[in-house]
Amino acid sequence: MSQLPPLLWLQAFESAARTLSFTAAGNELGVTQAAISQRVRLLEDRVGQKLFVRHARSLTLTPAGQAWLPSIHDAFTRISEGTLEVFGSTSEQPVTLRTTPVIQQSWLAPRLIAFHRAYPHVALRLVSAIWPDDFGPEGADIEIRYGKGEWSGVEMQSLGKERLLPVCSPALAKQLSIPTDLTGHTLLHAAGFGIGWPGWLQEAGVAHLEAQCRSLTCDNQVMTLALASQDGGIALTHLRLLEQRTDLVAPFKLSVLSDEQFWLVRPSRRQVGEDAALVWQWLRNSMR
Repeated sequence: MSQLPPLLWLQAFESAARTLSFTAAGNELGVTQAAISQRVRLLEDRVGQKLFVRHARSLTLTPAGQAWLPSIHDAFTRISEGTLEVFGSTSEQPVTLRTTPVIQQSWLAPRLIAFHRAYPHVALRLVSAIWPDDFGPEGADIEIRYGKGEWSGVEMQSLGKERLLPVCSPALAKQLSIPTDLTGHTLLHAAGFGIGWPGWLQEAGVAHLEAQCRSLTCDNQVMTLALASQDGGIALTHLRLLEQRTDLVAPFKLSVLSDEQFWLVRPSRRQVGEDAALVWQWLRNSMR
């Protein structure tokens, strides 16, 4: 028994190995990505072998990790089944909803407020994801993802077609009347968009203009919109995300159709609880 590593370390390994993401494991266990990484390193030190191969933005299991995972997974399954058998299921289980921070702030927040007013008895747990590999069917009852909808093992509902357009502060917008007025200004880029500034500039007929602008790239749209609202440049955003923003305006009417969309997603093989089904239906209805 003295050789058994701490349960928190084992839990971090099992979750990260199952999702192949320290970020997803952190979201699932309610801790930071750094905490998961530290627990896994401590576990690796204890067992004397590497369990993961760490790539730039992904993970794979080592042969030792692959061989060990079934035993760890089975152990947690037996604990869960034994707990359910002795104590029964809990009615206080929250519905876990995972999506990007920008969707949380700009689209989801007012809808969740309305949901809680209508169904105050339903407990919700909101977790954040930024990169595509932060998402996955494990650990979340419902997700709002951005992409082309090319995912397997899930049920999907599109939030509708997306259009991208430039936004900035009201003060900066006074300097912008036509697209060529962007010359010399800072274009704020959010990494990961299928269609970004090059697509909009081409649609506007000024594709050459990008070389005449300053550039600042962020790894998430929350930051580009924050910079834009504080006169830090001009960002591209989705038309739907302007619903609740009073600190940003669109200086041009031109928008470009994106080949990606926001999707309401849930695992197709998981048994859906009553509260999770209620949240899903509420969000579906709020799209209309």
